[in-house]
Amino acid sequence: MKYALLIHEDHSHYQDEESWQDIIRRHNEFGQKHGSAIVGGEGLNGPETATTLRRNGAETMVHDGPFAEAREQLGGFYLVDVPSLDEAMSIAKDIPLAGEGSIEIRPCIGED
Repeated sequence: MKYALLIHEDHSHYQDEESWQDIIRRHNEFGQKHGSAIVGGEGLNGPETATTLRRNGAETMVHDGPFAEAREQLGGFYLVDVPSLDEAMSIAKDIPLAGEGSIEIRPCIGED
């Protein structure tokens, strides 16, 4: 089954070059450890680069930035192909975070 592992964390942890290089190194190590299960993924630019379209009936509103103001924002994702949710959770536990954060695990459509 394919699962998206969505990384939500506080982007303020990456304001200096040293912190940024550290998290890149840690994600490279994660990729080496779990490479056989990873079928895709990307890091995303900061939330300040987002554009959000929100529909309310026939009206579409455009917002600069993420729609929800929150301390944690979607920072990237991995797509894994593993036999079970338990395996996806095991991999998700290894995803590096700079501080507090969460990993949302979702099965892909048609994978159940």
